[in-house]
Amino acid sequence: MEAWRDNGIVLFSRPHGESGAVISLMTEHHGRHAGYLHGASSSKNKIFQEPGTEASVDWQARTSDQLGHFKLEYKKNWAGLLMDERLRLAAMLSACHLTERALPERENHPEIYYGLKALFETLQSDIWGAAYVLWELAFLKELGFAIDLSRCAGGGDAETLAYVSPKTGRAVSKAAGEIYKEKLLNLPEFLKPNGDKDLAGTETDVLTGLQLLSYFWENWVFAQHSQGIPDARLRFEAQFAKKNDMNFESS
Repeated sequence: MEAWRDNGIVLFSRPHGESGAVISLMTEHHGRHAGYLHGASSSKNKIFQEPGTEASVDWQARTSDQLGHFKLEYKKNWAGLLMDERLRLAAMLSACHLTERALPERENHPEIYYGLKALFETLQSDIWGAAYVLWELAFLKELGFAIDLSRCAGGGDAETLAYVSPKTGRAVSKAAGEIYKEKLLNLPEFLKPNGDKDLAGTETDVLTGLQLLSYFWENWVFAQHSQGIPDARLRFEAQFAKKNDMNFESS
C-alpha cells in the first residue's frame, strides 16, 4: 500500500462515476498529482471541485503508479474570496489552468506550490496585475524556459531596454532593436532592470506583459501540445485588454 500526506491547491476537476470526481492538485511535496475523490458532489466535498481551493491531502493507492484516492480537509477557498473581483478571479483561474496543463504530473516542484500561494495572496493587493505577470515569468523559468531581461542581447545599453527577441527570449535595447522593432516584442516598463521598483505597473504595462508572455507560452511551451494555451489564460488576457480599452476611452 502506498500513502502520503501533504498540502495541496485544487487546479482542476472532472466528474467521474455517479458522485465522484478526479481532482488534480498542486501539492507542496508531490508535484501536480491527481486522485479520485468519493462523494465529490456532496455538500461537504463540493468545494474541492473549485480551482484555487486549499486543502490538507491524504492520498492512498495499492501501487504508486495508480490514480489512487484522496481524502481532503478544507483550508481556504480563494475563488470565494475573489468572487467580487471578476478580473482577479480570472487571473487565479488562469494560474491554476496553466499549472495543470504545463506541468508534468508527479514532478516535485515546491517552488510552484509556494508561488501559487504567494500569487493568490497578492491578488488581493493593488499590485496584483504586475504580480501575476511576474508569477508567469517565474513559472516559465521553473519549466526551463528562462527569459533574460537583464541585459541587451545585441550588446546595447542595458539602461534603455525596450524589446524582447521572440527567437531567444532575451531583451534588446531601443537603439539595437530600432531597425527590427516590427519583429520584436515590447518589454513593459516594470520588467526592465531599472523599471518601476514598486512593481505596481500601469494597466497598459501589465497588458503588454501578458501579451509578451503569451507569445512564449504559445511558441515555446505549448507549440507541440495538442490543446495549446488554456482557455482560462486566453479569457483572462482578453478581459484585461477589454478593461484597459474601456479605461483608456474614459480617460
